[in-house]
Amino acid sequence: MNFKRLETFMWVAVLGNFRLTAEKMNTTQPSISARIIALEEELGVKLFERDNSPVSLTSKGQEILPYVKKIMHMAEQLKEVADENSPLCGLLRLGVSETIVHTWLPTFLNKIHNTFPKLDVEITVDVTTNLREGLLSQSLDLAFLMGPVSDSKIENVDLCEFSLIWVANPKLGMAKMTTSIEQLSQWPVITYARNTRPYEDISNKFRELNIPPPRLFSCSSLSACLRMVTDGIGVSPLPKKMIDAELASGKLEIVNTNWVPNNLHFTASYPKSPYNGLIKKAIELALAVAK
Repeated sequence: MNFKRLETFMWVAVLGNFRLTAEKMNTTQPSISARIIALEEELGVKLFERDNSPVSLTSKGQEILPYVKKIMHMAEQLKEVADENSPLCGLLRLGVSETIVHTWLPTFLNKIHNTFPKLDVEITVDVTTNLREGLLSQSLDLAFLMGPVSDSKIENVDLCEFSLIWVANPKLGMAKMTTSIEQLSQWPVITYARNTRPYEDISNKFRELNIPPPRLFSCSSLSACLRMVTDGIGVSPLPKKMIDAELASGKLEIVNTNWVPNNLHFTASYPKSPYNGLIKKAIELALAVAK
């Protein structure tokens, strides 16, 4: 039985699309179609309902899929055993939250380069909502995001936590006093994008207070948030680990308040299927670096 045809069948089943499978397997859509037709002829069954969008499995295709996944899983494990002392190669499609970019991602990438010098890494920096979609669509192999991802198709490994602190430009003169969360509302509050957990924490907290709502300057770029608060536009809750240099140089100062948003909890999240032995090794490195 042709192994490549089985692999093609599995990816069409997972992605539900011949074109996406062709991109995933670095080939053409006609080649994917030809492999599926050949496999159907070999097995003597129809595997897909091609008139549907996305492409769906027939009842016989659904029955066969678990066996194919098991074969693929065992093949990956076999390669790991056979190549235990050989450097990994290929492509790791990695999604990363920007908080990680500004803290330990450079160290992680340096570890990846030194440990697996033949491995290519394709990095996507985005908010957690989009990274989650990337995992579910299989356009990402692994993501370091604000998790966990609540989906039965995704595995989550606890990675790290970051505490947030309120900071401001010293020219605002806020470090000399303890500032209540109500008092903070006189300045623009610079925060994470709207579809993130920190934004929800902040907006919910101010909604509970019997005061006019503050101006929330939400931004999908953490670099832009840092630049705005450094320039004195407003106050912001940022991960302390990210701004150690700015605090040490005096560009920013800590604002003592009676409330801070919840810690940012990050996970290493990845699709449970199909099995990818590279993911386990990448997570082991990430855990070591994050500590």
